[in-house]
Amino acid sequence: MTAAATPTLVERYDDLLTAALAACRDHYGSRLVSLAVFGSVGRGTMRPNSDIDLLLVVEGLSDRRLARVEEFASVERALVEAIRRARAAGIETELSPVFRTPEELAQGTPLLLDMTEDARILHDPDDVLLQKLERLRARLAVLGARRIRRGNAWYWDLKPDYRPGDVFSL
Repeated sequence: MTAAATPTLVERYDDLLTAALAACRDHYGSRLVSLAVFGSVGRGTMRPNSDIDLLLVVEGLSDRRLARVEEFASVERALVEAIRRARAAGIETELSPVFRTPEELAQGTPLLLDMTEDARILHDPDDVLLQKLERLRARLAVLGARRIRRGNAWYWDLKPDYRPGDVFSL
């Protein structure tokens, strides 16, 4: 393989995301409402040891976190070979899934703030996640909210004109 044909870091992660999407579709079937990658992989600023942060929106998830993780274990088993190939190519990654039901997604979570800028939606046939993120983006714009970077970190100023006693919602 020539230098020009050597897969880039982004391409290697994209191969893993393709495999993860297939494994999630196979395991969850029609229960899979949405799947997105966020964090450094979603932004395209990953390093060889970056985790793959996934948001899975799935119908009928258990109320128990451990049961959700145990159910996801079959997805991880399906990805063993893809992860082994990635490691052989110098990618030392782990999957870091976050699980939500559609009802939990509708309630919102601070995680969605960064996802308005960083998420790559991999599966969302009914635009459930897309619409949630678009509504949140619109609300943030009305508030004048902005993500402020400080070195390698950032924080959100949700209402720059905030005055003590102001009440606002996202």
